[in-house]
Amino acid sequence: MPIDGLAAPDTIALPLHCTGPAGLAALRDSLPREAAGFLDASGFEARPQEIRLLPGNGGIAGAVLGLGEAAPTPWSFGGLPHALPAGSAWRLVDAAHAAPAVLGWCLGAYRYARFKPAGRAPARLVPPPGTERAVHTASAILLVRDLVNAPPNLLGPEELAAAAVALAERHGARCSVVQGAALEEGFPALAAVGQASVQAPRVAILEWGRPEAPLVALCGKGVCFDSGGLDLKPASGMLRMKKDMGGAALVLGVADLVMRLGLPVRLLVLVGAVENAVAGNAFRPLDVLRTRAGLTVEVGNTDAEGRLVLADLLAFAAEREPELLVDCATLTGAARVALGPDLPAMMTPDDSLAAALLAAGEATADPLWRLPLHAGYDSWLDSTVADINNVSSRPMAGAIIGGLFLRRFVPAPMRWVHLDVYAWNDGSRPGRPEGGEAQALRTLTATIETLFAGIPGPGR
Repeated sequence: MPIDGLAAPDTIALPLHCTGPAGLAALRDSLPREAAGFLDASGFEARPQEIRLLPGNGGIAGAVLGLGEAAPTPWSFGGLPHALPAGSAWRLVDAAHAAPAVLGWCLGAYRYARFKPAGRAPARLVPPPGTERAVHTASAILLVRDLVNAPPNLLGPEELAAAAVALAERHGARCSVVQGAALEEGFPALAAVGQASVQAPRVAILEWGRPEAPLVALCGKGVCFDSGGLDLKPASGMLRMKKDMGGAALVLGVADLVMRLGLPVRLLVLVGAVENAVAGNAFRPLDVLRTRAGLTVEVGNTDAEGRLVLADLLAFAAEREPELLVDCATLTGAARVALGPDLPAMMTPDDSLAAALLAAGEATADPLWRLPLHAGYDSWLDSTVADINNVSSRPMAGAIIGGLFLRRFVPAPMRWVHLDVYAWNDGSRPGRPEGGEAQALRTLTATIETLFAGIPGPGR
């Protein structure tokens, strides 16, 4: 599917110059005298996001973007599609930063326009040769954004599972959907979370890759709307709960990019698609649920449902003995209190895996922050009637408690990481319009690529 904001290679396009302060003199010397004079007269200093349109005979002769002192990221270019004239076409003069420019341009051009047309057409960029990966990355991110932005009346468990099936079909992968009696038997805690919804819960299982390739398992929390259940959220707490399937959208986006790039791995992608609703058959506080792993869980709070969904997914994935096990979820508000909206919380007992993820986040401008799985808090999950409670006995360290709960469902030697993401932009910034976001997608993909480098590919 074509990406809004990109132009065909043969499009007649205006030149776009990009420079930081250190390169400003050289740029000025390369421009025609009139353009250089205009740039000087306008006071252009190459600050980040600073843009000048260069005049020419009868119109615009080009444009200059300031990059500032720091190394450019995709966000350095994200404002261009809606800052340059609507529908205009542009070509980078210097391809030194082509990949982040293409990615940032695609992400900045995006608007969720399914129900309300975008206010104006974005400016278009001719992608330079060698930027195919950036285009693939943008496509995967836009898939995630579209899923998270979809209203909950149009994206429930059935539609979320169907999105996994459609993704598998696009890449020649396999995808099955578990529901009904098979779900209650194989994913009992997940089934209990979704049993009150008029749209039945289900699990989508996507598989891709050669049988001999190393297995990477991705588990995503897909709570398509979270009312809180019988521990009902206040109205203000429900306003953005369509994004509570952001973890599931994220693992689908990572899978999309891994398959587009043909990385030499085998994928197992699990999407737990449920709605946490209120009805006479809703699961209750103090219910005791059995899980796929055999552990029993006392329900201390029905609004801590995402960890119950992931518990069964993790147990299923662990049975396949993957070389890397990842779970992604909009799990706790506590992570946002600790780290704010832009830093997903990352938890893993594996220091080398944590280092690889942090390095990938730095390299891709898609950062994470590691929180500890502090064993001293394990007892806070004790229950007097079951193996474990789904919430802590104390009102502290909520994000860590969520990670400690999930750790109970992962065998100790297994390489595992838990990501607690926000999946949302509260306001619009260059390249990041308000709405759903694919946080950590680039980081996870780069980490998978690094960990399994040197293995013959492609992974088909």
